[in-house]
Amino acid sequence: MTDTAILKNVSFRYANGDTGALDHLDLTIKQGECVLLCGSSGCGKTTVTRLLNGLIPHYYEGTLDGEVSVMGKNICDTPIEDLAGIVGSVFQNPRSQFFCVDTTAEIAFGCENMGLSETEIQNRIDKTVADMRIEKLLNRSIFNLSGGEKQKIACAGVAAMLPELIVLDEPTSNLDLDAINELRDIIRRWKAQGKTIVIAEHRLGWLSGSCDRVIYMENGSISAVFTGEAFFSLPEEKLSSMGLRAVLTAKNYLESKTGLTQIKLFEGNEKITLNGFVYGYGKQEVLHISELAIPKGAVIAVVGHNGAGKSTFTKCLCGLQNRFKGTVNINGKTYRSRDMVRLSYMVMQDVNHQLFAETVLEEVMLGADDPSEQTALNILQKLHISEYKERHPMSLSGGQKQRAAIASALLAGKKLLVFDEPTSGLDHRSMECTAELLRSLDKDITVLIVTHDMELIDRCCTHILHIENGGIESGCIGNGAI
Repeated sequence: MTDTAILKNVSFRYANGDTGALDHLDLTIKQGECVLLCGSSGCGKTTVTRLLNGLIPHYYEGTLDGEVSVMGKNICDTPIEDLAGIVGSVFQNPRSQFFCVDTTAEIAFGCENMGLSETEIQNRIDKTVADMRIEKLLNRSIFNLSGGEKQKIACAGVAAMLPELIVLDEPTSNLDLDAINELRDIIRRWKAQGKTIVIAEHRLGWLSGSCDRVIYMENGSISAVFTGEAFFSLPEEKLSSMGLRAVLTAKNYLESKTGLTQIKLFEGNEKITLNGFVYGYGKQEVLHISELAIPKGAVIAVVGHNGAGKSTFTKCLCGLQNRFKGTVNINGKTYRSRDMVRLSYMVMQDVNHQLFAETVLEEVMLGADDPSEQTALNILQKLHISEYKERHPMSLSGGQKQRAAIASALLAGKKLLVFDEPTSGLDHRSMECTAELLRSLDKDITVLIVTHDMELIDRCCTHILHIENGGIESGCIGNGAI
């Protein structure tokens, strides 16, 4: 078995970071291996993937020592465009890798850059689309896709290029459980084709039976190496002590009926009533909820399959969709879209659009209702990012950025908080801390969480709002737990 990638005594420090991202790391990846990189947020997983696909040093600036080679090519001496046909990448945020405005063109884009014939490109698209079961996503606007649907298109674009090495960074962060199972099948198919696969991931259970080796990282170094079989046999207590998510997933709330259902004891009686929540993109109606009463002060998980209309629903609720005509009634007063912008705070899937300040501390205090610096520091400490208070927000890892955005929301003083996939990219400890903070909020603050994270739901949510095909069966609270 030959070597696909070799990292020899590699150290790397980002130009805008004050600590080393990697520290004297040695790693050899064999041809045809499926390797999982895991560890707490900020441990260096993503940095390894950026070395493998050439983004370091050709895009991300910093100080690199040691040797990195992929398929016999030294990444420092190889232009990044020459790596494109060798290494395929799927990023945590698929928007960052899109070049086209429609889905079919995006899948074809990489093949076109490789100079393939039109016939060959079409054949590859047809096979990839059939393998991934994404026929319904063809000829769609990229801008009208859900986060999970965008991730599927990113995977399809890579699969169509048939690279030898495929690198995935948090590929399931926005996928529902069905889509994760489909991705698992695709990865197993790639593996059967002899592809080498490297996956940096926090959600672990779906990879059981697929990984040959698991690399556990801490503070930029490899702390432990397991066979796939040995790793997925570790008890939950051991994984938790390592800062990792459980292998076995919690209850699948997507199996519940659509509608609003109470799942935990809740004492509030006041309601927030939503009326006329109808919205469409062009001629395609994607949301049609005529009336819905949600309990004030609850922590509500908004669940549904990818493309169900969850993100559109929450954007309408926060007044962020143009031409939306629906209304919200709170304590007998009616609020329109422009009013809800002032009453609510939303943390989006892509938090890069919400980071503006020069330091993390300045960022979380930017729109704070309480201007106390100590209050901000307390929140940062609870989210385990106080040590980065003087760092630029854009220099943080994906999970650390997510926690900074969550801190901003908690300090905003709004009575309606909406989080769209708040635990994407978060490790076990960070997810637990986020859940604890959401549980501890004042009872007059209503929280809606769009999520596929069943562990998060178990830990902090009082209700489930299940949306499918843009609608729900009932606006009533169910009787008892599901």
